[in-house]
Amino acid sequence: MDELELTTTTENSSNQSPRIAPIENPRSIKLKLAYWLTKKKMGKVITPIKVVQARMTDTLSLSQKLMSIEKNLSLSKDLVFYIKSYIATLNGCSFCIDIAKAAAEDEVEIQKYEQLLNYQSSDVFSKAEKTALRYVEQVTLEKEVADPLFEELQRYYNDTEIVEITWLNATENYYNLINKPLQIGTDNLCSV
Repeated sequence: MDELELTTTTENSSNQSPRIAPIENPRSIKLKLAYWLTKKKMGKVITPIKVVQARMTDTLSLSQKLMSIEKNLSLSKDLVFYIKSYIATLNGCSFCIDIAKAAAEDEVEIQKYEQLLNYQSSDVFSKAEKTALRYVEQVTLEKEVADPLFEELQRYYNDTEIVEITWLNATENYYNLINKPLQIGTDNLCSV
């Protein structure tokens, strides 16, 4: 990947409005509770809830389950953050970049984050991290991975970790493929 500015994608889509109007005042008790909990946790009701979950309430429990699984992954929190942010950036999902940064704001080195798009030539990423990022990049862009890269991944990660990296990549693509076409941009959750 060419040298890129990490903020370019976020800036390009932050001025867009969602293609489907957010529902500000839901009628169902379940949604009212979800709105309240999100506002309490994040300071505001996030746009995907107002656009997607407000119209497909069953996806609320799916999102909660995915977040619960992610919290219990054996991968380091840093690697989880870098994979999610990198995939969101590749896919141009400014909402997902913003929420990932906000979630990890106190836990991730900002200098390292700023080199994420140039991870291949950066000295701050380990060989294992670079291999994981090349793997998710290839899977995201090509939907498959070459044997030499998979074998390299096996040098650094055990079978469970490889499955977790693959699952994390798939779930991030899932969110990106909902938010991006509906033009759900950043909610400015991250202060950095």
